[in-house]
Amino acid sequence: MPKRSKARPKEGVLSNYWLALLSIGFIAATLTYLIAWRIHLMALVDVVWTAGLGIAAIGYLANMAEPTLRSYAVLAVLLIWSGRLSTYLICNRVLSGKEDPRYAYLTAHWGKHARRNYYPLFLLQVLLVALFMCPISIAMTAIDAPWGLFDWLGIAIALCALLGEHVADRQLADFRTAPANQGQVCQQGLWRYSRHPNYFFEWLHWWAYVAFAVHSSQWLFALLGPACIYIFLRFLTGVPHAERSSLLSRGADYKRYQQTTNTFFPWKPHQPNQP
Repeated sequence: MPKRSKARPKEGVLSNYWLALLSIGFIAATLTYLIAWRIHLMALVDVVWTAGLGIAAIGYLANMAEPTLRSYAVLAVLLIWSGRLSTYLICNRVLSGKEDPRYAYLTAHWGKHARRNYYPLFLLQVLLVALFMCPISIAMTAIDAPWGLFDWLGIAIALCALLGEHVADRQLADFRTAPANQGQVCQQGLWRYSRHPNYFFEWLHWWAYVAFAVHSSQWLFALLGPACIYIFLRFLTGVPHAERSSLLSRGADYKRYQQTTNTFFPWKPHQPNQP
């Protein structure tokens, strides 16, 4: 039987870590909300989650008594993900000065109650950071088994997910910048096989932490990552809002796209009337 890892948070520090995470997180989210409302760009709410998760992971590892190679690998994977996505959000949504269609819709839908309703949405990001830190912390503090196949699998999944999401984002950006494609539906590259390949690869990323956590007795809880991100992206915050926005802006062309292309999981296109 392999020994259990000593790479666990220092004695008496774990509860303080989660308390500090929530306290500092709520303050940071409040300040970000005030800035977002002042500059009229509520898309900043997404940065609270992506950047916050990277910072939270650094704090967690800093409170570990004896971090292992696996601990640092998990942190490296997360920081690459956090840095790439935060940079993408800031450069393409915040610095552009154009509100994300999802939040433009919410602002119009909420009307005079928008300012009041957005604040809990910003605070919710802190709870999401705490939720997704659960699989990450389990992966960081897995049993101190030798670095092995599942760790390499975790690296491979993470690299595949990061590359796939980058390619999907780039393909869509290149398509939209071409003048001839204005108002058209992108069906090139990865977008030919899935209507939301960026969301698919985002979901795939969270399986990396499941692979890293295999040596932990709590590894089943690491499944919270891919399970929750799938629910959020597929049914709550991602696909529904993106589809509604695309239908409003591209109409019948997007309806035909819906009939021929899978929503989430990539697969070959099919005939419009094929069940």
